Amino acid sequence: MTRLPRVKGKELVKALERAGFVADRTRGSHLFLKHEDGRATAVPIHSGETIGPGLLRAILRDAEMSAEEFSEFL
Repeated sequence: MTRLPRVKGKELVKALERAGFVADRTRGSHLFLKHEDGRATAVPIHSGETIGPGLLRAILRDAEMSAEEFSEFL
């Protein structure tokens, strides 16, 4: 099992955009991203805060990506 990198919300969004996700809408500090094949996820963007490992794993599960795939897009 690969160790998850420590990323901030904006870095996570940029990596997901490189993977083909597009910003769909925002609600407060959360950005909702969709992929053309139907996958979707929400990313909290709080300035200066790092995404915790549990939340990052849940976002990757929603995006149907492994930690290795995600690391390629960073």
